[in-house]
Amino acid sequence: MPNRLAQETSPYLLQHADNPVDWWPWSAEAFDEARSSGKPVLLSVGYSSCHWCHVMARESFEDRRTADYLNEHFVNIKVDREERPDVDAVYMEAVQAATGQGGWPMTVFLTAAGEPFYFGTYFPPAPRHGMPSFRQVLEGVHSAWTERRDEVDEVAGKIVRDLAGREISYGDTQSPGEEEIARALLGLTREYDAQRGGFGGAPKFPPSMVIEFLLRHHARTGSEGALQMAQDTCERMARGGIYDQLGGGFARYSVDRDWTVPHFEKMLYDNALLCRVYAHLWRATGSELARRVALETADFMVRELRTNEGGFASALDADSDDGSGRHVEGAYYVWTPRQLAEVLGEQDAALAAAHFGVTEEGTFEEGASVLQLPQQEGVFDAEKIASVRARLLAARAERPAPGRDDKVVAAWNGLAVAALAETGAYFDRPDLVEAAVSAADLLVRLHLDEHARPARTSRDGRVGAHAGVLEDYADVAEGFLALASVTGEGVWLEFAGLLLDHVLAGFVDPELGALYDTAADAERLIRRPQDPTDNATPSGWTAAAGALLGYAAQTGSEPHRVAAERALGVVKALGPRVPRFIGWGLAVAEALLDGPREVAVVGPALDDPATRALHRTALLGTAPGAVVAVGAVASDEFPLLADRPLVGGEPTAYVCRNFTCDAPTTDPERLRGALNG
Repeated sequence: MPNRLAQETSPYLLQHADNPVDWWPWSAEAFDEARSSGKPVLLSVGYSSCHWCHVMARESFEDRRTADYLNEHFVNIKVDREERPDVDAVYMEAVQAATGQGGWPMTVFLTAAGEPFYFGTYFPPAPRHGMPSFRQVLEGVHSAWTERRDEVDEVAGKIVRDLAGREISYGDTQSPGEEEIARALLGLTREYDAQRGGFGGAPKFPPSMVIEFLLRHHARTGSEGALQMAQDTCERMARGGIYDQLGGGFARYSVDRDWTVPHFEKMLYDNALLCRVYAHLWRATGSELARRVALETADFMVRELRTNEGGFASALDADSDDGSGRHVEGAYYVWTPRQLAEVLGEQDAALAAAHFGVTEEGTFEEGASVLQLPQQEGVFDAEKIASVRARLLAARAERPAPGRDDKVVAAWNGLAVAALAETGAYFDRPDLVEAAVSAADLLVRLHLDEHARPARTSRDGRVGAHAGVLEDYADVAEGFLALASVTGEGVWLEFAGLLLDHVLAGFVDPELGALYDTAADAERLIRRPQDPTDNATPSGWTAAAGALLGYAAQTGSEPHRVAAERALGVVKALGPRVPRFIGWGLAVAEALLDGPREVAVVGPALDDPATRALHRTALLGTAPGAVVAVGAVASDEFPLLADRPLVGGEPTAYVCRNFTCDAPTTDPERLRGALNG
């Protein structure tokens, strides 16, 4: 019989709806039950494409004896971290503070007041590798709760007090200058892996936001070292196993330093961020590899993540059926020489093995290889390789596919809107721009309430119950701003403004200029979450700084610009110390140092060829964070178009920054020069 999760919209919670565990979703009613029953709370946090979450579910939550013990002694709450990032953040901070590490599944024991007193991540069904079994943990917690309750309450109170004392000290409200940027770049250079690309050791995550900073820094200063780090990292990732050489798109991270073996789950946010980065790399260098990867990644998102409602699903699982009924990580993606021969025949299989680095011993498990593009001498026949690739892709499509988490997360869809709009504009792919518009339409229609406050998630056209957090406001605004620049439709600028007005009213600390992850009127947790660091995605804090700055450049709004500048104080503090974890903040700081530039293109009509040529040139400018407005003469679509006449009756571009404007031009080449450093 299904438990209380059966009515939820989260695919992760629905995966647990048939567990014998009597799960509650996160709710006031669950904590009321804990108070009235006198039981502690077991909080289990994960997400649908998390490998070890699935393992713990099979071993423990689907086990009747374990479930009976949980139901008797605990109130059990299951949370999707992607649906409630605020809940995840405050308890993950407690786990990391107590144990020095964190991860998912996250297992936390709480009092009825939501105060944590014991923590862990994955627990096995039997003791191993120095870890107690899950049953031992449950019995130990139950014993402490019933026999040493005063001690438990004391520990819980101390943890909450310690968390309250961990307020962020981030210097002042001044944005970073040349000195802090130079120190951040030096720090990245020290951590750069010159042999393999990327930063640090294994596991290696794609540093999309750091690469965006490096590209912007090169555009502003001409730094060849910054461009080289960006180019080499992008090439190594695109040639590695972290990139799907058949279907396009990137896996979550590489378990090794060489980008060879990925953790195979594919996340929307990684692919949106990387699609945009490769498009920007092409814009800066003309690299054919960057062009191919940007387009293949965009096509992957539209083909495999797009939902029936026009939004984008969150993720594809790492695991899938290997054909024998076992769920195995990577089964959908890896190949043996024998499997190549079955699809291609012996001769073409040998060619494919050489081209994609498939060996007899394998690069993954059980003699299988992850497809790569190793650097090699000699030239492969492009037509032959295209044929091989198409046949392998078709054969792979016959394998059992990985599961899809098809909930639509507002923030990640905002990132996808920005990536697809720009990629479509750069490479003359109106279908990609149309996909961006469809996703943006869905966000407006379904996610925004009558006050333009976004819901965090939706699924199958049904909006989720949870309020958006700061990254939802900021990343959706970022997507709308990119769409406004690409389409010339001012309504997207208006929607961005509505979202950012909420940011100013409900998320900004008026004294310090700091930003909180939840609104002032959001559900009260044991602590109001506030994290400025960029990890898998831009933090809400730095994403908001970027969107506020872009909106201010489009509209001339002083409050939005001041808020962006004050928010960048955290980048001044963290950039020189931990540049790998504030990459988007550094990219926004580059935009501020450059102006950012404001480009207005006016013509007799949007579809006029000369107007389109100037508009395209403006979009292809590399000036960091430049904003573009395009429209007909006397249009009121964008504030930047006001009082911009044609010159000599011809379509004209105006470039301004810091209250100073260049002479208007009708020449795309002159405009290009004004926007490329």
